[in-house]
Amino acid sequence: MNAMSTIRILLVDDHAIVREGYLSLLAKQPGLQVVAEAADGTQAYQLFKECNPDVVITDLSLPGISGLELISRIKQREANAKILVFSMYQNPSFAVQASRAGALGYITKSSPPEQLLRAIREVYCGRHTLSADMAQALALEKLGNEQTALETLTVREFEILRLLVEARTTEDIAQTLNISPKTVSNSHYLIKRKLGVASDIELTRLALKLNVINLLDLSSPVALTIESYECPSNQA
Repeated sequence: MNAMSTIRILLVDDHAIVREGYLSLLAKQPGLQVVAEAADGTQAYQLFKECNPDVVITDLSLPGISGLELISRIKQREANAKILVFSMYQNPSFAVQASRAGALGYITKSSPPEQLLRAIREVYCGRHTLSADMAQALALEKLGNEQTALETLTVREFEILRLLVEARTTEDIAQTLNISPKTVSNSHYLIKRKLGVASDIELTRLALKLNVINLLDLSSPVALTIESYECPSNQA
């Protein structure tokens, strides 16, 4: 990047206050310009086609299509697209899946602002980058059998897993991911087989254990059922 270059950025996050914080930070940096912002994956994909930004900065947790699905769709349209994930998720599996989908960088939202700014420029130059906490987690974590099994899932299977444990129906998942209900059903079976679980209750419990989901953010019938199993009423 030469001194006269301006990196044009598409910013994707579903929280308006968070986007305002990004905009305030990036506006102060020479050579960085936010040319568009989106609150969901569908809007982000449309803006990507319209604006052709140099770098896309996206969260993973978005309404409708997720950040992982957005990354996949952008990369299918433009193989050289440069994408940086900026996420609250600190589980290394999310960084692995984001990389598989096509992201060049993964920065956690707990990182100092300078790490985000450095990552933008690294991704713009086509280099892979991770925030310090994520790099340490990937380097030091000794993966157990369950964590290893989770990382055998494809990007599509990982997305279906996240939607399944939100108790989304097969038809809803198919519509969200633009695939057939049969594909969802087949993937559902493969996911359980790969993770070594026999039921959706076990699947959701494992997802909680591996930090794929957070029970506090989940009010689905499956989560409530798990809660009732974990906290049975006292028997006389």
